[in-house]
Amino acid sequence: MTDTAKLDAVMTRCPVIPVLVVNDVAQARPLAEALVAGGLSTLEVTLRTPCALEVIEEMSKVDGAFVGAGTVLNPKDLERSVKAGSRFIVSPGLTAPLADAARDHDVPFLPGVANAGDIMRGLDLGLTRFKFFPAVTNGGIPALKSLASVFGNVRFCPTGGITEASAPEWLSLPSVSCVGGSWITAGEFDAKTVTQRATAAALLRQS
Repeated sequence: MTDTAKLDAVMTRCPVIPVLVVNDVAQARPLAEALVAGGLSTLEVTLRTPCALEVIEEMSKVDGAFVGAGTVLNPKDLERSVKAGSRFIVSPGLTAPLADAARDHDVPFLPGVANAGDIMRGLDLGLTRFKFFPAVTNGGIPALKSLASVFGNVRFCPTGGITEASAPEWLSLPSVSCVGGSWITAGEFDAKTVTQRATAAALLRQS
């Protein structure tokens, strides 16, 4: 399977990838179970907390969970994430060392881009799948439409500022394979609420 095919498999599993900031390892498995129960099995655990790698390990034990690491900033972060069980890597930006490390570890890599220059550097590295980040503050849907009109073979996962209300419009774009969102787990953790939100998000489809 090519690198592009591997990423497409990640990006098309679910219309919404929950972006997770977990501060308590004890919540890892219940949270993953609630999300999977609602139909969202692709989970991005951001490396924004001291326990993030342990959270990845715990969530990876949940049946049906396909867990990756987000906010990966450098090759060391990537290596530690893969050792913890990450099955894909998401970064807020794009660097050649990080792209090389992902290739060396044979792990799907979804780097963040914000403009045409970022995308062109990604193309030079053999990449065609990107996170458009931060999506809303970078011009939102009009900006992404403009970029997609130039880079027709590129597909995106917009993340940053997307809400339950705006997600369907983003997903209606032909260039968008999925979106990243934090609204599904916003607020104090409640399994029933998370599962309900996940169920609604899992039903979103591109037109």
